[in-house]
Amino acid sequence: MPTERVVLLDEDHAPIGSELKHLVHSESTPLHLAFSCHVLNAAGQVLVSRRSLGKQAWPGVWTNSFCGHPQPDEPMEDAIVRRAREELGLTVRDLRVVLPDFRYRAVDASGVVENEVCPVYLAVTDGEPWPNPAEVMDEHWTDPAALGSALRAAPWAFSPWFVRQAYEMTLYTPSGSAGTFGLGTVPAGGTPR
Repeated sequence: MPTERVVLLDEDHAPIGSELKHLVHSESTPLHLAFSCHVLNAAGQVLVSRRSLGKQAWPGVWTNSFCGHPQPDEPMEDAIVRRAREELGLTVRDLRVVLPDFRYRAVDASGVVENEVCPVYLAVTDGEPWPNPAEVMDEHWTDPAALGSALRAAPWAFSPWFVRQAYEMTLYTPSGSAGTFGLGTVPAGGTPR
C-alpha cells in the first residue's frame, strides 16, 4: 500500500497527527492539510489539468494545475516543488501564496469527501509538462481570462475547489479584482449559486 501521509488538523487548523492518504479520503474525510497550485508560463498562460480516471475523487474532472498534501514536517514549498515534479514532471519557481487561508469541503458524485485547509499558490515554470498518467490524463495551457469565462459558463465541469479558488483570485477575472468573478455567492460546497 502507498505510504504517503496527510497531516490531520483540528478546527483551529493545528496539526493533531497524520494518517495514510489512501485511508483518509472517504465519506467521512477528516479535516487535513493540502495545497493547490496554479502554474503560469512566460507567456502568461495558466496550466489546467484533467484528473486521471483512476483518481479516488473527481476522476476525469478538469482542475487547477496540481494539488497535493505536505508530508508531516515537510515545508509547504518543498511539498509543492515535489508534487509538481511527481504529477506533471515540472520544475516550478517563484512560489507565491495568494489564498493563505483557503478552506473547503466538497462531496463528489461517488460520496467521497474532500475536507481541507488548502493554501493556494501561484508558481512559474519554464518547462513543458510531462504528466504522470496515474495522476493526470490531459493538460492544457490557456489564457487565464478565457479560463475564467469557461469557469463562469460551466462551473460543473471543473473541480469545486478550482471554481471557489478562481472566484477568490484576481488571475481569472477580466477586471483583475477578486470577487467579481460573476458567479454570485459560492457556498462551502463549492458550487456557485
